[in-house]
Amino acid sequence: MNFVKYIISTFLIFMFSGVLIAQEKRLMRADENFRRYAFVDARKIYLDVAEKGYASADLFKKIGDSYYFNGQLEKSVVWYEKLVKEYSDDLDTEYLFRYAQSLKSIKQYDEADQIMQMFYNITNTDQRAVYFVSTRDYLRFIEMQSGKFTLKKISINSSFSDYAPSFDNLGNLVFASSRGSYRSVSKVIHEWNEMPFLDLYKSDIINEKDELGQAKKLKGKINTKFHESSTSFSSDGQIVYFTRNNFTKKKLKSDANGTILLKLYRARLEGSKWVDIEELPFNSEEYSVAHPALTADGKYLYFASDMPDTRGLSDLYKVEVFPDGTFGEPINLGDKINTEGRETFPYISNSGRLYFASDGHVGLGGLDIFVTVPEEGTFSIPYNIGKPVNSSEDDFSFVLNEETKIGYFSSNRKGGKGNDDIYSFKQIDELITTCRQYVSGVITEDLTGVVLPNSNVILLDNDGNEIEKTISNDKGVYSFNVECEESYIIRALKDNYNPSEDILLTNTALEYTHKVPLQLSKGGLNNKEILPGDDLAKVLDLQIIYFDLDKSFIRPDAEIELQKIIAAMKEYLEIKIDVRSHTDSRAPDSYNLALSERRAKSTIKYIVERGGIDPSRITGRGYGESSLVNECDNTTNCNEKQHQENRRSEFILLE
Repeated sequence: MNFVKYIISTFLIFMFSGVLIAQEKRLMRADENFRRYAFVDARKIYLDVAEKGYASADLFKKIGDSYYFNGQLEKSVVWYEKLVKEYSDDLDTEYLFRYAQSLKSIKQYDEADQIMQMFYNITNTDQRAVYFVSTRDYLRFIEMQSGKFTLKKISINSSFSDYAPSFDNLGNLVFASSRGSYRSVSKVIHEWNEMPFLDLYKSDIINEKDELGQAKKLKGKINTKFHESSTSFSSDGQIVYFTRNNFTKKKLKSDANGTILLKLYRARLEGSKWVDIEELPFNSEEYSVAHPALTADGKYLYFASDMPDTRGLSDLYKVEVFPDGTFGEPINLGDKINTEGRETFPYISNSGRLYFASDGHVGLGGLDIFVTVPEEGTFSIPYNIGKPVNSSEDDFSFVLNEETKIGYFSSNRKGGKGNDDIYSFKQIDELITTCRQYVSGVITEDLTGVVLPNSNVILLDNDGNEIEKTISNDKGVYSFNVECEESYIIRALKDNYNPSEDILLTNTALEYTHKVPLQLSKGGLNNKEILPGDDLAKVLDLQIIYFDLDKSFIRPDAEIELQKIIAAMKEYLEIKIDVRSHTDSRAPDSYNLALSERRAKSTIKYIVERGGIDPSRITGRGYGESSLVNECDNTTNCNEKQHQENRRSEFILLE
C-alpha cells in the first residue's frame, strides 16, 4: 500500500543485536533502509539472512513489518507466526494485534479471534481489545450490514497506485495516482513500495451513467515532483485542501530522524489553474497531518494526524475554519472514534455522517471503512459498513454522493489492475447506524427448574419507571428490545410466587442479545396470612438489605431486593411499611444512631423515587445498635461477617 497511507512513528526503529558476525554489516545496512521506510530494500537483505539460517525476534518483526506496512498482510503471517511461537516470552503485545490482523487477511477469523483474546488478556485497557471483547459476534453483524452496495470496476485505474477519490464541486472525480513515469529525484520515499510519486488527476463525469472521461492532471502549481494526494473542495469549487510531502517553497524538509512527513495545503482556483499554494498553520516538521475532509458548509476541516496527543498510529481530528480563512485549534475526535491503531481518510457527507478507515475497530482485516452518525454535538459509535466495500484487504478513502447514492473508495484487494485501485459503488439499501440490542430469558421455578409460562415480565428503566411489559410464552421465554449502554431492571411476577428482578447493563455490541433468566420462588402474599409487625422481607423470602461499613448508600445487591419490595407494594396497594435501619456496635452509640437514620432515609428515598411509591405508605427511622441480631456488642470481639449481619434494614408491615 502507498507510502502516504502509512507514515508511522519512529517506534518502528528496532535495534538489531546480531549473533552471526558475518551478517552484521548487511543487517546494519538493512536496518538503515528500514529506518527510512525503504521496506523493499531492507526486506531483500532480511530474507536472505533468514534463508541462511539466522533467526531472532528482531529479524522476524522486521520482515513481518516490511509486509504489514506495505499492505501485504497475507505475506506477514508466516513471520509473525514464527515470532509469536518462538519468542512468546518477551513479546511486544502490539505484534499480537498485527498477527491477528494478518490472519484476517487470509480469512482465518477463528485463529485471529484467539490471538485477539490473548491480546485482550494482556492489555485489556487497549481500546482495540475492548472493542473486540464487546463485539465478539462482529462477523454476524458485518453479514447483516453487507449487501448495501453494488460495486463496479472503473476504466481510469492504471497498473500503478490509484486511490484517494474525492468529488469536486461539480461532482467530477479527483484522485491521486502514481501513473506518472519514474523520477530520479530521491529514493527516500518511493523505496517504501517501489511505486512512483503521486500526482493529482481529475476525470470528468461524461454521461448520465456516471461514466468517467480521460484522467488529466490538475493544472497549476498543485502537483510537484513529490507526493500529492487526498483532496477536499469547497462548495463553490474555488478552494481545495490537499495532502503533500513536506515540500514548501521548493524545499523538501524532514523530521529529526530524516523522515519526510506529510502536510496539509490549501490552494485557490484562478481560471483553470490552482495557485497560491499555502501550508496550513497546524502542520509540523515533527508529525504528519494528512487527508482533509471539509464539511459541506465549510466550517470544519477533518483530517488524520499522528500529532502528540494521538492515541495510536494516527487519529482523526477536526479544526474550525473561520470566515476569514484562519483556523482554530485542532480537536481530537476522542476515544469513541480513535483507537491505538490507525484511523485515517475521513470523509464528511453532506448530511454530516463521518466515514473513515480504521484497523483499530473490529473488521474483516487490514483497514475497513466505518460510518458514524452525528448525535448531540458528537458522533455515535462507529459501524462497519460491511461487504462488498470492505474485504480482508485494505479498504479506505470512501466518498459518497448522498443524492445519487453513487460513490467511490479505494482498495488493494486482489483482482485490481494496480497496487491500489479505485472502485465505484451504488448504495442500494440503508446502513444499520443505530445500536440495537435485545434481552431474553426463561422464567423458571428456583428449586425445581420447572418452566413458568404466562409469567408477567416487566422492563423498567434505571429509575424504576415501566417501559414495557410482556407475558412469557408456553416455554417460559420472554424478550424485549433494549438500547445500547443503558441500565434496566427486569422484573418477573406470577401468582403464588415471590417477584424476582435482575439488573441489566447493556454494552456497545451491535445486534447483541443479552440472556437474563429469572427464577421465581414459591411464596408471594397470596394465600398467606400476614399481620402488622411482620417483616415483609421475610414474608417474601428476600435477601437481607445490607450496608457497607460506615456507609448509607444502597448497594447493587440491595437494589435487586428493594425492587422486590417495590413490586410487592405495587401489586398490593393496601400495604404500608415502616423501614427500620440498623448498624453494628462499632463506633459510639450516638454516631451509630445518626448513621442508621441516614440508612433509613436512603432506603425510603430509593423506594419512593425509584419505585414511584406514594410516600404516605412508607415511614421509617434508625435504631443504631440497639437491636443487634447476634452477640456482637461493644464487649465482644466479632469478625466482619458477624458485624455485617447487624448492618441491615427491615420492612415492618403497618397494615
